[in-house]
Amino acid sequence: MADPNSTKISSSGITTDAVTGERYIPSSIRADGSKRREIRVRPGYRPPEDVELYKNRAAEAWKNRGKGGVPGAEGLSPSEEGGGGGSGGTAASNKNAKRREARKKAKAEEEKSSEQQKPPPPPQQQTPTERRAETATNWRSTEGHNNQQAEPAAVDPEVEKEKKARNLKKKLRQARELREKKDSGEALLPEQLEKVIKINELVRQLDSLGFDSNGEKKV
Repeated sequence: MADPNSTKISSSGITTDAVTGERYIPSSIRADGSKRREIRVRPGYRPPEDVELYKNRAAEAWKNRGKGGVPGAEGLSPSEEGGGGGSGGTAASNKNAKRREARKKAKAEEEKSSEQQKPPPPPQQQTPTERRAETATNWRSTEGHNNQQAEPAAVDPEVEKEKKARNLKKKLRQARELREKKDSGEALLPEQLEKVIKINELVRQLDSLGFDSNGEKKV
């Protein structure tokens, strides 16, 4: 067997002879005391255990998030954390504190001037619900006013009779014309035949209104 000091062992347990380059799995002792023989590995074979996995830096950083401190926090000194004030602050920290105070005052003055220059708020507009309620109220009031003004006119019975008699007279004339066509041998449609059948009924309705079969008012 090759010298152990000149061999290289991989993650899967394969040993490589640094001199000859041969790869093999060394012999070992089983739990029952028996001995495993040495196994030679064919050239070019690479077990999964020895394959290097690709590591994504972004994925690793996301996996390790929250384990570190706040970026930049470790560089703050006690005087800077307290705002740079106090007698123990350095000249640079005191100068930075004065600059911050000046910026705060300038920002406050700017906000105050913008508030003074702001135009007055527009008049409050009605919401859609308020507009619908107002429209419904106006509609009801207008409808009631119109109902009070438009009183129903008195209906003259004689005028209604004459109007109804005119309609019946027109239907009777059309029915008689269709009957003449039928008597002359012309074919009529079903609805035209129904009008011919109703001639006697139209005459009775005219008679009940005080008109003769020709639609003339009886004396």
